[in-house]
Amino acid sequence: MRISARRGVLASIAVAAALTATGAPAAHAAKKPTIKVAGGVTQPVFSYQNAIREFVRVQSSVDSDGDGKKDLIRVDIIRPRETDAGLKVPAIIDESPYYDNLGRGNESERKTYDANGNPVKFPLFYDNYFVPRGYAVLNVDMDGTTKSDGCPTSGGASDVLGGKAVIDWLGGRAKAFDAQGRPVKATWSTGHSGMIGKSYDGTLANGVAATGVKGLDTIVPISAISSWYDYSRVNGVIWFKGEEDGLAQVVDTDPPAKCAAVQQRLAQGQDDATGNYNAFWNERNYRTGPIADASKVHASVFAIHGLNDLNVKPSQFSTWWAALAKRGVPRKVWLSQYGHVDPFDFRRDVWVDTLHQWFDHWLWKLPNDIMKQPRADVEVGPDQWATQSDWPAPHTRQLGLRPQADGTLGLKAGSGTGTYSDTKQAEADTVADPTTAKPYRLAYTTPPLKTDVRLSGTPRVSLKIKLDRPTANLGALLVDYGTDTRVNYLGAGSGVKTLTTEDCHGESTAGDDACYRKVVTDTVTSDVNVVTRGYLDAQNRTSLSHPSPLTPGTAYTVRWNTLPQDYRFKAGHRLALVLIGTDADTQDDDATGAAVTVDLAGSEITLPVIIGGAPSASTFSTEQKWRGPTHVVLPKQPRQFH
Repeated sequence: MRISARRGVLASIAVAAALTATGAPAAHAAKKPTIKVAGGVTQPVFSYQNAIREFVRVQSSVDSDGDGKKDLIRVDIIRPRETDAGLKVPAIIDESPYYDNLGRGNESERKTYDANGNPVKFPLFYDNYFVPRGYAVLNVDMDGTTKSDGCPTSGGASDVLGGKAVIDWLGGRAKAFDAQGRPVKATWSTGHSGMIGKSYDGTLANGVAATGVKGLDTIVPISAISSWYDYSRVNGVIWFKGEEDGLAQVVDTDPPAKCAAVQQRLAQGQDDATGNYNAFWNERNYRTGPIADASKVHASVFAIHGLNDLNVKPSQFSTWWAALAKRGVPRKVWLSQYGHVDPFDFRRDVWVDTLHQWFDHWLWKLPNDIMKQPRADVEVGPDQWATQSDWPAPHTRQLGLRPQADGTLGLKAGSGTGTYSDTKQAEADTVADPTTAKPYRLAYTTPPLKTDVRLSGTPRVSLKIKLDRPTANLGALLVDYGTDTRVNYLGAGSGVKTLTTEDCHGESTAGDDACYRKVVTDTVTSDVNVVTRGYLDAQNRTSLSHPSPLTPGTAYTVRWNTLPQDYRFKAGHRLALVLIGTDADTQDDDATGAAVTVDLAGSEITLPVIIGGAPSASTFSTEQKWRGPTHVVLPKQPRQFH
């Protein structure tokens, strides 16, 4: 990781005063409280102990619980006391549905309040660290959760528009009320704000940014959803059943009767019977949906995602990233080999420093060099990080590998056929001993690789098949056969272990300390690793909304993407394509029992690769020439909503 060069003092008090956007001449503004800048970043000059802690209720534009009144969104605020003496500050916002149920962060922190209902504890370190540096931090209860009105809708319009209303209030475009119901304005706000959060919190950041709301200058989505269909479904295959109504029940701590009708609509709309895309899912599509659309995003984006996240799958990031790139949105990314893990828990010190520079640049408009650094940080091995100018890695080439009748993968088209059945099997069985014939899989491997092969991007599968039934669940696993030590993303901590010792980032009070348990990488040494996975319900081969059953005995060509990945197959290892039916470890779907006959001459997997060399910065920027063709037990894990 290249760290920003420190540049010395960038601003005197007079210059810093001008940055507060008061509009007054610098000579006069210098008399007011100001931020302090040194080394290109804001300094901790404001008292966390004496900060103002308050709450308001912002009026949303929707009535999600149907009570005839627009929902009021609870916003807990902590800001420097100097904001009551003329200092104006930007806002860092974490909107979440989890503040009174699952909690936030690795230690599941919840909010606490004083006798008057004002916030005492703000979960996570954002308040402890950023308030002393001249920021307000807002913990927003998502519509229908904790102390907000309404009903949660699992990514629906009301979830998103409640957060948008908070941004509008900071910009003077929406109403809010204090504890006594009196109108209140955000007189302390510069009008600049950023949203941050992991999982559902980051999902809300994506959704609000995709409304195009004015005043949202940046978002930092961590392991976040960009389309809810792709969270619960994969190309028509059902990943989770009962997800939308089930999640709404988890985050709604009101009496069950209040939102029962809304939850019933969620259960019906998600259509577990078919797995098809419909208007319900379109509302929850932040890439091209009617409420949120990536084409409206003007906020900068710093995205973080685990490439082995089987909860919020990495395709949520890659498709969002591509849409942002098409629009030219300023952006940055960290991609790890962990599962559903916050960067505070796998790269803590670098993360805090980088996030500090990011918010200073985009919210205080400080001219540090965060945007001059390489755009992408990629974990290439346990705790081994490299930078590159973009993602996928520049100079990848498309490599087509084709299954052969002898069970190998080669560069030329194969011949003959292979047949397997769509039954529900565990991955450990489907990838064990690829040279042994099994009725529920076909396995094809390369010879030992003569050089390293780096995969960077999204593989694509193309099969020519015949079925004996109208449809089948089709699966493709890209597998690495070779002993190595890898991040244990399938472990209890999704690749990390929590220690008993702590470190601190920011200032503390008796009710809210800045100290958190240290976390280290959990690794496993294994002989085989499933690198990435991809699935398709064959009847959804041409449309996710309108299935087309196959005529038994007729040949069809079907294509689908696997999940994206960035991974190094080491020299001496074997790369394999394993074709399966329904994956018992990842899917709630039922197997069809269909016999799947694969025409090898019309089938291949295409990989975006860089070939040869060690995983260094020079490798990432130099195309290499192809020089020859050449921990897997996945227990069903509890769903990690947060």
